[in-house]
Amino acid sequence: MDYQTLFEFPHVLQTFTFVVLVYVAFQCVLRAKEWALFTKLPTIQQDGSSKGWRMMYLDSARKLYQQGYERFKDQVWVMPTSDGRRNVVVPGQFLAELNTLPESMISFPAAVHTTELMEAKYTKIAPDEPLAPYSIKADLNPALSRLSPIIYEEVERAIQDELPRCSDWTPVLIYPKLVNIIAKVSGRIFVGPELCRNAEYLDTAINYTTELVNAIQAVKRMKPWLRPFLASRLPEVRKVQERQAVAAKFFEPIIQARRTAAQDPHHEKPNDMLQWFLDRSADYGIQCTQRIVNLQLLVIFGGIHNTTVTATNILYTLSVSREYLPPLREEISTIIADTPRDGINSRILQRMEKLDSFMKETIRIYPPELTSFSRKTVQGITLSNGQYIPRDTFVETPSDAIAHDRSTYLDGDGFDGFRYYKLRQGATPAQQARNQFVTSNDQNLVFGFGKHACPGRFLAAAEIKLIIATILMEYDFKNEGDGTVRYPNCVFGRMNVPDASRSLLFRERKV
Repeated sequence: MDYQTLFEFPHVLQTFTFVVLVYVAFQCVLRAKEWALFTKLPTIQQDGSSKGWRMMYLDSARKLYQQGYERFKDQVWVMPTSDGRRNVVVPGQFLAELNTLPESMISFPAAVHTTELMEAKYTKIAPDEPLAPYSIKADLNPALSRLSPIIYEEVERAIQDELPRCSDWTPVLIYPKLVNIIAKVSGRIFVGPELCRNAEYLDTAINYTTELVNAIQAVKRMKPWLRPFLASRLPEVRKVQERQAVAAKFFEPIIQARRTAAQDPHHEKPNDMLQWFLDRSADYGIQCTQRIVNLQLLVIFGGIHNTTVTATNILYTLSVSREYLPPLREEISTIIADTPRDGINSRILQRMEKLDSFMKETIRIYPPELTSFSRKTVQGITLSNGQYIPRDTFVETPSDAIAHDRSTYLDGDGFDGFRYYKLRQGATPAQQARNQFVTSNDQNLVFGFGKHACPGRFLAAAEIKLIIATILMEYDFKNEGDGTVRYPNCVFGRMNVPDASRSLLFRERKV
């Protein structure tokens, strides 16, 4: 180094430091301006200590979202959450305009990756892998009509395995039974007929789903500032990580064998989601086997958890709504009697309009989550009403409160199992479609909204419909006790799930 360079170095360092300080100051000014605009948004009043509010949110989120929706119905507002964030809550009338914005302005992947929706930082689930939703849309959904007879066959087999053959009333802890049934049925689509009944696969699929939910809840119970230091040490989180390692040991040789077999030009590829992931992995730059394993775990959780929650809610509701059983059974028996076993397809399932309506009304009253349309702003956004949402803000819509809006449903808090069936009678094709179980729009938001609406809802609908139809035709069932009061759900923050510890009484039908 010459003397001239040596003397110039402090000046270069000084200039660099000055530039950095100017940049930091500029960012601070921008943040201050955005915070000033953020504070102008109406807010649910946060009373008491942060710990007290956190517990109130975990225990009473449903009430808080309902209050906020009724108070600020035609504008966006701020909800402080148990995670220490201040979420912007967007009513339904703004969803269409937000949905048209590019990912560079408001992003779904950024929301699921950088927020605590599934505590991905600690649970290591990969909710933002784009291959999973693409393959579901491009490979699974177009094949559902062809796959329906296979799903029906697996439903009958799984129910025969899991539910008792009994002539007298027999208590059945139904939630874990449905987890097992749905793991087998969805496994037929995810990994094929051989692996879906494999004991090791079922152990992984069933326990991963349960353990992940437990881990998410355990992290959410922890104070936000402690999570970076202690969340990874929680027993529930470690259990999930151990389960992920077991899953990797199970799937890795299977994936490797399929990759080797694919080199044979005469090899007939399996027709399941694991193979679809492998076939498309190169297009997404996926070479690592672990990423394929993570994709499988992602669809396992998505395919089992919410489907089980919804099916359990339907059975809990049917068990105290016995007036619906005769018309539902009549509809199912008529359609099944007219259809050969291998003729079950999406069109046949769509004819079960009363069952579809009961399913939709159940999920309206008992949604798996209280909010949907999870997004994160990448840039600041000015809405059509002039309100401003700053960048790096988590956005959600109060889907549960919207579903109870009395301007949409006069008896929004009441249960009418054939509500949507009646709305479809004599309606236009567009109105009929609007009132189907799988439909997502600004009033039916359980499955999200727009381009990121849940792509797996069509498989879930087919599975639930076939499971409930089969149980209705083969069994009588009721609540324990006098059987007149529905088992209450357990609400934990945004989560709203059936009580998994409750039993239903089952006996084979005497036709």
